[in-house]
Amino acid sequence: MAEAADYLACIVLIGIGATAVMDLWSIARKWLFGVPALDYALVGRWLGHLARGRLRHDRIAASPPVWGERLIGWTAHYLIGIAFAAVLLAIWGLDWVRHPTIGPALIVGIGSVAAPFLLMQPGMGAGIAASRTPRPVAARLHSLTTHGIFGVGLFAAGWLTSLLNAFLQR
Repeated sequence: MAEAADYLACIVLIGIGATAVMDLWSIARKWLFGVPALDYALVGRWLGHLARGRLRHDRIAASPPVWGERLIGWTAHYLIGIAFAAVLLAIWGLDWVRHPTIGPALIVGIGSVAAPFLLMQPGMGAGIAASRTPRPVAARLHSLTTHGIFGVGLFAAGWLTSLLNAFLQR
């Protein structure tokens, strides 16, 4: 039972930490390069419509708003980050948290780009891997970079979690 609690605590800490790193990257990217951050209200709108049975939109921004869409979107964003941290620990276990390495974190982080490429972007009207956007190659590179940063965030949050675990076990 204690190991299950350790898994859950590590998953939540690492998922929230990695997602926060990704959000900090979005702020820096906007400030440095003028690239706007994703509007998570639109993610919430898509999820709100998804709950009502509608998966695909021509353009999610043109679809009717959903009550609480910003909160839904931001909550989903962090829950998805936690879910990918769960994938990391399901494959590499608590041993990875005790001795985090960058490779597994980058594999999961970069691999997580499959979710927007194959599910969210097509559902929100952008096409598979942003194929229906004005600059698909640029959109793909931004997504890959952001998810790579998420992988770095998984590693950093794993490293901080390992330090916290070591401190608490003294």
